[in-house]
Amino acid sequence: MKKTVFGILLAFFFGQMAHAQEEYYFPGEKFDPSIPSPSKFLGYPIGDWHTRYDLIVKYFEKLDQISELAKLETIGYTHEHRPKVILTIASSQNMGSLELIRQKQIQLADPSQPKPDVSSMPSIIHLGYGVHGNEPSSAEAAMLTAYWILAAQSDLAKNVRENAVIHIDPTLNPDGRDRHSLWANSNKGFPPVADPLDREHNEAWPGGRTNHYWFDLNRDWLPLAQPESQVKVAWYHQWYPNVTTDFHEMGTNSTYFFEPTKPYGSENPVVPRKNYDDINPRFAKYFARNMDAIGSLYWTKEVFDNSYPGYGSTYPDIHGGLGLVFETASSRGHVQNSQRGEITFAFTIRNHVVNSLATMEATLDNRVYMHDYLREFFESAVAEGAKDPAKNYVFGDEFDDSRNRLFVQFLLDHKIKVFENSAYLTLGGQAFKKGKSWIVPTNQPQYRMVRTMFEYEKEFADSVFYDASAWTMAAAYGMPFSPAPAAKSGNQVTEIQNPNFTFPEGKAYAYLIDWSDYYAPKMLFELQKAGIHVESVHRAFSSQTQEGKVDFGPGALMIPMGFQKLKPEEVSAKIKEIAAQTHQQVYAVQTGINLSGIDLGSNLVSAVQEPKVIMLVGTGINSYEAGEIWNLLDQQFGMPITKVNMEQIGRVNLHQYNTLILPSGNYNSLSEGQVNHLKDWISRGGTVISMKNASLWLNQKGITKEEAVKLEEEKEPKSLPFSSRNDFEGAKEVGGSIYLAELDLTHPIAYGYHRKTLPVYRNTDIFIQPSSDKYLTPVKYTANPHLGGYINSTNLEKLKKSSGVVISSVGQGRVVHFFDSPNFRGTWFGTNKLFLNALFHGDNMD
Repeated sequence: MKKTVFGILLAFFFGQMAHAQEEYYFPGEKFDPSIPSPSKFLGYPIGDWHTRYDLIVKYFEKLDQISELAKLETIGYTHEHRPKVILTIASSQNMGSLELIRQKQIQLADPSQPKPDVSSMPSIIHLGYGVHGNEPSSAEAAMLTAYWILAAQSDLAKNVRENAVIHIDPTLNPDGRDRHSLWANSNKGFPPVADPLDREHNEAWPGGRTNHYWFDLNRDWLPLAQPESQVKVAWYHQWYPNVTTDFHEMGTNSTYFFEPTKPYGSENPVVPRKNYDDINPRFAKYFARNMDAIGSLYWTKEVFDNSYPGYGSTYPDIHGGLGLVFETASSRGHVQNSQRGEITFAFTIRNHVVNSLATMEATLDNRVYMHDYLREFFESAVAEGAKDPAKNYVFGDEFDDSRNRLFVQFLLDHKIKVFENSAYLTLGGQAFKKGKSWIVPTNQPQYRMVRTMFEYEKEFADSVFYDASAWTMAAAYGMPFSPAPAAKSGNQVTEIQNPNFTFPEGKAYAYLIDWSDYYAPKMLFELQKAGIHVESVHRAFSSQTQEGKVDFGPGALMIPMGFQKLKPEEVSAKIKEIAAQTHQQVYAVQTGINLSGIDLGSNLVSAVQEPKVIMLVGTGINSYEAGEIWNLLDQQFGMPITKVNMEQIGRVNLHQYNTLILPSGNYNSLSEGQVNHLKDWISRGGTVISMKNASLWLNQKGITKEEAVKLEEEKEPKSLPFSSRNDFEGAKEVGGSIYLAELDLTHPIAYGYHRKTLPVYRNTDIFIQPSSDKYLTPVKYTANPHLGGYINSTNLEKLKKSSGVVISSVGQGRVVHFFDSPNFRGTWFGTNKLFLNALFHGDNMD
C-alpha cells in the first residue's frame, strides 16, 4: 500500500515537474501525452544535469520506437566508437516517400537535370547541435526540439510536421560532449555553485571542446580529417538541406548572437551576395521576434566569421543552402555568475530552443523561395564556371602516388568532378605527365568548391580574422597545380584504385625503397617494428634494379640482406607483406655498386634510428597542435607516441627516448632541475622537435641561441582612438595564411622532396632569423613568399627575412625548430614529411 501511495505521489510530483519544464521552454503549448518529454524519459528536468550522449541517443531511439513520424539512423562512429546519429522527423506521408523526396532534392541541386516542381516539395531542414563538446546547451535543446516537433499541438508544429523533413543531429561531437558532461556532473555542487572560480566551471586540459584527437570539428567540414566530419559531409551531400543550423556557446558575460555576421569582413568570397544581403536578413527577423518574446538580449553583425569554408555554418552557404550560426552566453556548468546575474543551464538551453523553432518557421515561410535559391545557386555556379578564364585546373605530383590519391579522394568526397589527364602538359613552368596528373574543369556545379580548392585570395575587406584567412587545399596537399585554359581530359574518376606493385622475385643483395611517397615513413616504421635493419642513403644515386635503371633521391631506404637477424626468406616475406599494406614499390639490387652517385656501402649511408618519441601535453600546451601531431602519427602512420602531462615530467627519464616533441605552449612550470635534465639529455644526443613559441622558451632558458627578426624602422602612431584598438592590434596578427618556402633539398629535413619550393602554412607572428650556421637553415622563405591569406606589410617584411625551420646544435644533440604549421588541422599533407623527417632523421640534421 505504501508503495502504491508513494508511486502515486511520485507520478504527481513528476507530472508537475514535467509540466513546469514544458511551460518554461514552450509557454502555452499543448502536447500529445503519448510522446514522452525528455524530462519524463530521463527522470530529471532538462537543465538539472548535463545529459550523457548515450542517454540522448536512447531518447531518440524511444521516439523512433513509438512514433511513425520519427526515424533514427546511424551514419557512422567516432574514434571512441560512439554512434553518430541523425533523427529524421516528417509526416507519415512524407516519411513513406522519404527516398523520393531525397532524390528530388538532389535533382534540384543538379542543373543538368530538369527542375522539379518545387511548389509541393517539403523544406529540408537540418538542425545541427553541439560541435563543441563543452558548449552543451545545444544537445539538450535538440531533445526538446525533437519532442516539440512530434508532440506539440500548435499550428506551427503541425505545419512543420506536414511541410518539412527535419534532420536532427543532436551532437556533432559526442566524444567531446561526454568528456565535458562527466566533468560538469562530477563537479556539481548541491546546491550548484555559481562562483566562476569553482572547479565545475574550469575544466581540466584539454577540455571538452574538441574530439578524441583534440580537433576542433567546427573547422573540419572542409579538411575532413576526422570521422565525425567525414560521415557528416557524406550525409550532407545525400540531402542538400535548404537550411542548416550550428548552435554554440560563448562567454558567460555575453548575451546571444545570430546571423548576419560581420558584413563583408567575415564573408566567404565564393558565396553569392544574395545569401548575405537578402536571405540572412529575412531569417534574422524571426530570431529577433522569438528572442524579444522571452526577453533575451541579443546582437548581430559585429564579429563571428563566415569566411572559412570548414565551418558548419559556412559549408552549407557554398552548397546552395543557408548556414546559420547561433551563440548563447554559457553557464559552463549548471549556474554561473555573470554581469547580469546568474546564468542557468536551463536559460542557455531555452535560447537555443526558441531559435530552433524560429529557424523552422522561417524556412517554411520561405519554402519555395529557398528551393528556388538552391537551383539558382548551382545554375549560377555552372554559368560562372563556364566564364572562368581558367577553364580547368591541372594538378599532380609525379613523385608521390599516395599523396595524389589522397587529394583526388578528397576532391571526390566534396563531390567535385575529376578527370584523368590524357596528355603531357607544360603549364606555368610545371610539367604534368599523363597517368600522374588530373584535370578539374571549372564548368561544373561545384565550381565554387573548385575555387576553394585552387584559388589564392589576397585581397580582403577586413584585416582582422576570427580564424584562418587562407585555405587553398591544393597547396595544403603540396600539389603542383596550374590553371589550364585548354586541356584534353580523359575518363572521369569515380573511385580511387590503389596500385598493385609486383614484388621482386629471387635473392637480393639489398632492397631499395624510394622516400618520395607520402607513406614511405609508414613502411619504414613497420619494417623497424618487425625487427628489420634499415639504412638511409644520404645522397642521390641510380641503381640497376628489376625495373631497370632507377634514380633515387636523398633519403632512399636501403635494406642490406647481409645485416639482418632474421633469415633471408623471412626478411623478404615481411618486406613484401608491409609493401602491400602501405602500397610501396620495392626494388631489388644484386650489387652494392651503383650506376651513378654513391655506392650502398658509402660512409654517406647510415642506419635509420627507430623513433622513441615522447611529447609533453597538459596545462599550458596548445591542445590543437598536440592533437595534430598525435593524430598524424596514430592515424596516418600507426606510430605510437608517449604523451606525458607537464606535471608528470619529473617522473620521466628522457634517456629512454631519442626524440622529444614540444608543441607550442607555456613551459615555465618546469623546474630548474627539470630544465637541467633536458639540457643534459639534448647534449648527449637527444633530438627536440620544437614548435613556435616553445622555441622562444628554449631560447629563454639558454638551451638555444636563435635571434628574432628586427626591422630597422618599426614606427607606430603615438595616439589612436580607443575604439580602434581591436582592429589596429588584430591587424598585426598573422591570420593563418600560406607562403612559399625554399628548401635545401640536400638537407635531411627535405628528404623525399623534389622541388626547391613548397607552400607552407603559418599562423604565428614569431619571426626568427636564419641560423648563424650557414648550413642549418634548411627551410626559408622566397623573396616574394606571400601566396594567400592576410598579412600586414610590416609582418611580410619580417617574414622575408625569416626562417621556416632552423636547426640548433646543442652538444651532441640538436633542436629542430618549426615556425610554420606542418601538420595544420590534419590536412597539410604537403608539409607532413618535413615533420616526419625530423622524427626519423633528426640525428643527421646538424
